[in-house]
Amino acid sequence: MALVELLLSPLPAHVRTARLVVVAAARRAGMDDELVDELRLALGEACTRAVGLHARHAPGTPVKVTVRDDPGGLIVTVTDTGPAAGPVPEDLAEGMLDGGAAGELVDPDVALAVVTGLVDSVEIEPSPTGTTVTMRWPLPAGAAPGATAASQA
Repeated sequence: MALVELLLSPLPAHVRTARLVVVAAARRAGMDDELVDELRLALGEACTRAVGLHARHAPGTPVKVTVRDDPGGLIVTVTDTGPAAGPVPEDLAEGMLDGGAAGELVDPDVALAVVTGLVDSVEIEPSPTGTTVTMRWPLPAGAAPGATAASQA
């Protein structure tokens, strides 16, 4: 069940809006502070990428961000309608975060490399109509799934 669904115009200012809303939902769900910081960074990268693609390829189409919880934790997805992304090799993601030689590459999907380096559980699903980035974070044992639904109403 989607607890929060955002449809954002492809404007850079809306990346901040997405971060604020998703971080608020994560905090209300009881996510640990260290993971909230990770979520903020990863979501910012995924949204910045999606907004940039939309601004170039689909300026009239909104970027979609959803937040939902399940018994395993909090799930955040960012869906764009830009050119489909390919899988990000693990060694490229590590090189980007370590500032190694790979960090000198100019790649339009650097954001995906950063996301895969930040988030333990991430799926990147390219399709003919765009890319969906699904990120998962655990919630503490005492956090009840659906707790954010009541607070969002």
